[in-house]
Amino acid sequence: MDKKIAIIGGGNLGSAIAEGLVNSGFIQPHNLLVTKRNIATLSVLESRGVAISSNNLDAAEFAGYIILAVKPFQIKDVLALLLPVLNPEKHVLVSVVTGIWVKDIEEVLGKAFAIFRAMPNTAIAIQESMTCISESNATKEQKDFVGDLFNQLGKSVFIEEKLMDAATVLGACGTAFAMRYIRANIQGGIEIGFSAATASLIAAQTVKGAAELLLKKNTHPEQEIDKVTTPKGCTIAGLNEMEHQGFSSSLIKGIVTSYKKILSDM
Repeated sequence: MDKKIAIIGGGNLGSAIAEGLVNSGFIQPHNLLVTKRNIATLSVLESRGVAISSNNLDAAEFAGYIILAVKPFQIKDVLALLLPVLNPEKHVLVSVVTGIWVKDIEEVLGKAFAIFRAMPNTAIAIQESMTCISESNATKEQKDFVGDLFNQLGKSVFIEEKLMDAATVLGACGTAFAMRYIRANIQGGIEIGFSAATASLIAAQTVKGAAELLLKKNTHPEQEIDKVTTPKGCTIAGLNEMEHQGFSSSLIKGIVTSYKKILSDM
């Protein structure tokens, strides 16, 4: 299958994907096409050798893998336009459109196509996204390619589509939850004597380092906690006080509340 890639929708997300794929060397710029109504905003990508177009039909002619990065209200019109020129033996569709399910795409295209639904988070802008992916009717080769594609933009995991709402809470809302923890950490750092800038640096790098420990060593958080909690030490004293104040409980309740909110809005 043709490994060229077309991205329909060169907004913030589509452009971030394009830049990440080129920066990583995953694809040569001349094998990547990005479409957008106002192509003037794609001048940086064009200067790097990426093909650009204002015609979405060019995507189907150019590439085997088509990434849909348009607004949710645009998706059905875009698919209807592409349908006459799409071929299940040539084209794979990858949607990063918020709130659009595989069945929504199949309503327009039918069930003959390999379709992926991917949900990156905002860290995709720096190639550090956590992207959750589900698929329908895809071969192993296609799954490997799409998984590898999003691994260039951070890390990816395949999940059942029914878990996408839960993934939104854990992987997308989770960014805000982590930021709020970091902000509180900074405020505490200022109170005990650091400048805002220094506290921000220490807090952010410490959280980054903690996350990298788990990712690279594949350990459980409690294993790493045990390494820094000495008997009668300051770490365990602080942890216990946070737990007495409901730290873990409030975070879990926040995650569940966000998930219930998504379900109630469906």
